[in-house]
Amino acid sequence: MTAKKRVIFCDFDGTITLSDNIVAIMKHFDPAGYKPIMEDTVSQKITLREGVGAMFALLPSSMKDEIVSYVLSRAGIRDGFREFLDYAKEENIDFYVTSGGMDFFIDPLLEPFGIPSDHIFCNSADFSGERIDILWPHPCQDPCHNGCGMCKTTVMRRFPEDEYERILIGDSLTDFEGAKIADLVYSRSILTDKCAELGVKHVPFETFFDIIEDMKKKQRQGVL
Repeated sequence: MTAKKRVIFCDFDGTITLSDNIVAIMKHFDPAGYKPIMEDTVSQKITLREGVGAMFALLPSSMKDEIVSYVLSRAGIRDGFREFLDYAKEENIDFYVTSGGMDFFIDPLLEPFGIPSDHIFCNSADFSGERIDILWPHPCQDPCHNGCGMCKTTVMRRFPEDEYERILIGDSLTDFEGAKIADLVYSRSILTDKCAELGVKHVPFETFFDIIEDMKKKQRQGVL
């Protein structure tokens, strides 16, 4: 029997970066009316797609440069990320960024790491109108109907479970559905709580060095 090929799906906001950039943008620029939308999104009264789209529509497109500068100045990269990319490459593990965030801040933050553009799945933004319009190039497909925006399970299902060992790394609301179909989950924050609640196998982490160490240990034990 041929061994399954390992593939990693890694969240961006709050996982690769130290905090959630969408939340940070809203809190910093504080557009009138965003708080109830944020609350309804977090409580899942509305879909992520509806909530994120509605919040960004509160911001004028003319603020693009200011928003990008703000994110780049404050979004730290989690310790061990570059070393983790090196480890994945050495082990011949495909690495994909799967993010509910936007290309206008993800691309410049990831640019120093040389991740191929076709390995980055995220939403995009149109600044040509008066207000910021979020675009959704990777929407939900059957069997997912959660209004994810950038549907992580749809991306993951491109890699059939009988051929791939699917590893998910994440921290939040956007990672819940993906965690349910992953073979292994590395979790932080809300995702750790949710995995415990759902009975999903997971390994909590703080830095990417923790993940490297755990993956090496599992390899030695023959379980990865």
